[in-house]
Amino acid sequence: MDIAGLSMAMAQNNIGTKVGMAVLDKAMNTAEVQGAQLVQMIDGVAMQHSVQPHLGGNIDISV
Repeated sequence: MDIAGLSMAMAQNNIGTKVGMAVLDKAMNTAEVQGAQLVQMIDGVAMQHSVQPHLGGNIDISV
């Protein structure tokens, strides 16, 4: 068994794991920011609806 080869393989595996975890962390942060923005958007729509409750209640369709 080649000790140097085994050491290099383990180091590469460790680096791959760290990179994967960093990418996952970025994805989680992005999802968290998008979720917060979605909540703000929904709150804004709710506020607009409470100020003007008559808007958006009817749909006019002609065929």
